[in-house]
This record gives sequence, C-alpha cells and structure tokens, in this order.
Amino acid sequence: MFSHVMIGTNDLEKAKAFYDALLGTLDVRPARVDGHRIFYFTKTGTFSVTKPINGQAATPANGGTIGFTASSPAQADAWHAAGIANGGTSCESPPGIRKGPTADLYIAYLRDPDGNKICALHRMV
Repeated sequence: MFSHVMIGTNDLEKAKAFYDALLGTLDVRPARVDGHRIFYFTKTGTFSVTKPINGQAATPANGGTIGFTASSPAQADAWHAAGIANGGTSCESPPGIRKGPTADLYIAYLRDPDGNKICALHRMV
C-alpha cells in the first residue's frame, strides 16, 4: 500500500545521526543523502527525512505515529536504547507487551529529536 514515508526535520545532520543509529539496530544501512533529504531504502519500503521545501519550520504530526518492524522484543529494546542514546526521548509507556485484539504486540515508543512519534513493533506469535 505504501511506497514511502517522509517526515520533516529542522536539522538534517542531527536527524541522520539519530536515524542511522536507530535504524541500524533493525539492520537498515545508513541513509543516502540527497541535498536537503536523507533516504533509507529497504526491500519493504523507503523511509526519508527532509527539510521542508517551503523553507518553514518542520513540526511533528499531532496524533501521528510511524512504526518500524522489529524481529524480536530484544531488537525493539535495542532500537529504543539507540534512540535514547542519540537524542530521542521515551514516550507512552516503557517498552513492553501490549494486549491486542488478535495478537499481543511488543512495542517501544520514542520521539525523535524533532518531536516525531515513532515506534518499534514486534508481533508476538
């Protein structure tokens, strides 16, 4: 359904350092820099971060969350720890199991340095 997800930043170098460390825990290679944007390419989609083209400040989406797939609870914990170590802040509850209607989920939530809400999710089966 989705080809890519793009979010805004006010500091591209800081965003690259943050997401390189964070996504590295999910076995994603460091970003490719393209002028005012960075791209993370995988077999399942593309994640990118950009300075707003209109020159105005980037702001996080109110109510928005971007989720990244984790292969295990340990990988989600490593993702969370890398985020905290690189300028992110924990939000929601601490990483852990959430009861879902069809399956239990292991979820870790963060806000990136620009305030975007992101999570690592592992479906417990």
